[in-house]
Amino acid sequence: MKPYVILNSAMTLDGKIATRTGSSKISGKEDLERVHEIRKDCDGIMVGIGTILADDPRLTVHKIPGRKEDNPIRVAVDNNARTPLDFRILNNDAETIIAVSNLCDETNPNSNSDAVLRAKELSKKCDVFYSSKDSVDLVEFMEYLYSKGIKTLMLEGGSTLNFSMLKLGLIDEIKVCIAPMVVGGEKSKTFFDGSGFDFMEDAVKLDLINYYSCGKDFIMEYKVIK
Repeated sequence: MKPYVILNSAMTLDGKIATRTGSSKISGKEDLERVHEIRKDCDGIMVGIGTILADDPRLTVHKIPGRKEDNPIRVAVDNNARTPLDFRILNNDAETIIAVSNLCDETNPNSNSDAVLRAKELSKKCDVFYSSKDSVDLVEFMEYLYSKGIKTLMLEGGSTLNFSMLKLGLIDEIKVCIAPMVVGGEKSKTFFDGSGFDFMEDAVKLDLINYYSCGKDFIMEYKVIK
């Protein structure tokens, strides 16, 4: 069993979620409130280590009225346990689960001693999931999250994690905010990066289920066809 996964992101008209410098302020006030309503309705919210290091995100419900109990469990994929101990994902606002690879596991003969120490320090502040592989096995991790009571999971990237989840068939729904701006740049982050597919016939197909204006932005919602 796995959680129902909703990928949500804001992007420019040309599909960028951040500039080459990491600037990612894209959507307007109305969309931010929409996003926090989704967070409030989900059991967990997941990001990758790139997003953590770039943004030091809170991953809580704070753009709309709410209580501490409304905050989803914060989830991160961090192969080498690089999450800084003073970052906001480890504060007391909500529970946190961080997935690391078996390179952080001291029982693995091929483990990295520095990564092992970092994972031990993380385990003092949150729940650390040790994957059985040298890169976090996302299928295995989804099963673990489900066992921890996370039945609905909001995925907020970044772009490499987005594609990895999509390629493995782990995303059920995609909600995207399209902002009326164009940023360009071959090194700007796109909605999905990763290895990509070689042929269009291999692309993941989507079913448009809803669309509407949201302030100056435009929202499109899709179900992933499986």
